Amino acid sequence: MKKLILTIIFTITIITVSTAQDYKTGIGLRAGYPAGLTVKHFISNKTALEGIFATRWRGFIITGLFESSKQLADVDNLNWYWGLGAHIGFWNNGNYSYWGESGTSYTVIGLDGILGIEYNFEDIPINLSLDWKPAFNISGYTGFWGDGGAFSIRYIF
Repeated sequence: MKKLILTIIFTITIITVSTAQDYKTGIGLRAGYPAGLTVKHFISNKTALEGIFATRWRGFIITGLFESSKQLADVDNLNWYWGLGAHIGFWNNGNYSYWGESGTSYTVIGLDGILGIEYNFEDIPINLSLDWKPAFNISGYTGFWGDGGAFSIRYIF
């Protein structure tokens, strides 16, 4: 009886683990706000670390995120994910006046959230994702930025 129970638990664990993620690491391009490069690496079956190096506001932002994922609606290779993280950025307002003081540079530090969906192709090593990534700057040019979102394409291995 113990062997049967252990076999059932082992089988359920293997099935759950095999559907939780479809790749280990993905590297690619992020098109949106902000646009740049993205690297996503799974550290367990359902959790990943994502790094984003992006350009915006005549400067750049480095973001690190801790994400959890889950299969979406019994569709193979389709997952949704959510997470939290932080960023540091260096912005140059130049001569623009649509935000901040004209001609002022800013160093910003803040918190980020992310909510998205991703699809991994079975026949080719490509991952597509669509996300919303709001941010809140707690230092530098402070405030909430809810316009963050992007479409990403990654090579997965």
